[in-house]
Amino acid sequence: MIVDFILELRRQGMKVGPLEAVQLARALELGLHDSSLDGFYEVARALCVHREGDLDAFDRAFAVKFKGAELSALTLHDELEKWLRDPIKRAQLTEEERRFLQSLDVDELRKLLEERLREQTERHDGGNKWIGTGGRSPFGYGGEHPSGVRIGRGGARSALAVAEQRKFRAYRSDVVLDARSMEMALRRLRSLAREGPEDELDLEATIDATAKQAGELEVVLRAPRKPNVKVLLLMDVGGSMDPHADLVSRLFSAAKRASNFKRLEPYYFHNAIYGRLYRDAGLRDALRVPDALAQYDRTWKLVVLGDALMHPGELLGYAWDPEMNDAGHGEMKAIDWMTQLSKHFDRSAWLNPEPSRFWTGTAELLRRAFPMYELTLDGLGEAVRHLSRRAPA
Repeated sequence: MIVDFILELRRQGMKVGPLEAVQLARALELGLHDSSLDGFYEVARALCVHREGDLDAFDRAFAVKFKGAELSALTLHDELEKWLRDPIKRAQLTEEERRFLQSLDVDELRKLLEERLREQTERHDGGNKWIGTGGRSPFGYGGEHPSGVRIGRGGARSALAVAEQRKFRAYRSDVVLDARSMEMALRRLRSLAREGPEDELDLEATIDATAKQAGELEVVLRAPRKPNVKVLLLMDVGGSMDPHADLVSRLFSAAKRASNFKRLEPYYFHNAIYGRLYRDAGLRDALRVPDALAQYDRTWKLVVLGDALMHPGELLGYAWDPEMNDAGHGEMKAIDWMTQLSKHFDRSAWLNPEPSRFWTGTAELLRRAFPMYELTLDGLGEAVRHLSRRAPA
């Protein structure tokens, strides 16, 4: 039984072998499993799982071996969740229709939306004119218009604007992580510097100084080494980031708990940066980007967290809400502000919760300004290694 289970774990990609088999047999002989299947599960997981990334593989192998689950049945949950995320069969636009609709600018959309609000008297679904759902209209939700105004939840995640009050939920920093993997990855981002009062014994220097004094004791003290990593964390909030709120909250919690950071300064933005960063998720307490560049020098590590999904007009133009733009800086567009931030700091990284196969359009443009990594355990590890490298000459 143990050998078959070990072989199933290997089929699931886990690195286990004779050592784990012997340890598991010994644990059963000692009765550590309390003669129960649940007890065996706990003991086997403790002995066979050597890293957090193998927990799912272990559960799959255990379900196949001891609960009779078929591998095809294990995918049912994922298929059902995928179907629920997209319950409306949306009309598909041709490339010619898409190019025409993308030509609409902000002013035209705002004027057209006001007209529709005055004229419409009932609900509409699947159409191409009125405010509705699942259609080609520039207004509503769940539709295919690539340059519209989303009202409510999103569809193709390419809306030029969201016609609702900005009440975004702040990411939590008190989440208790179910795995320490994120926190462990962030611990690799460390740098130590000696600072503070000189109250630590420098043993080597003391020996050297004593020898030079012909054996007369000469005590040499030095400042203790303390963490010196300073992180500026910019987080996209609201809109297409809502489905990733739990994942982002976990990372934020891990960053807040990290003892290897000297300072961590979090700020929010929505979709793109138009010259201002915000200290709260409601986008009210603003800090101008020029002031941020003066406040945080190039030695800070810049980490941007967002899906990089937006209408191209937002990145290459200005915000839908004029109050979000920073006046007095000529023709500075969102891409200019974000490129300026990237160039100011010696090291920067963009963490994207979306799989890399979706990094097209605006995400592709932002990849030219920021090194971009997936918000997975492997991606987080790569980003930390990049941020830990020496500053470029």
